[in-house]
Amino acid sequence: MSGQAILPRVAEDGIATQPEISAPRKRRSTAPISVRLPEYQEPFALHHAELFYLQKQIQSQTSMVIVMEDGETIEGCIEWYDHHALKVRGRTRMLIYKSAIKFMYKQGENG
Repeated sequence: MSGQAILPRVAEDGIATQPEISAPRKRRSTAPISVRLPEYQEPFALHHAELFYLQKQIQSQTSMVIVMEDGETIEGCIEWYDHHALKVRGRTRMLIYKSAIKFMYKQGENG
């Protein structure tokens, strides 16, 4: 009788009579939770190319010009990066979200 509880039946006078078997408990689902992926996933080849380019610029300490979505330009060397951001050393050090970057190019080249 796994999953069933036995409850005593109580009469109006407060005396317990024959036990009553309750309905079986519903088990929680053990099915895996589905996770929605973002609508657009960057192809692996493009992601790999981006990481290679950033790593090359970090190693050579290339001065870069980063143009933001709002038109602001930031000049400096990329010190560090991850999936969502870049750390740039220019006049000051700043952390820039990749989603805010419109494009970037090497300083001295035409953007």
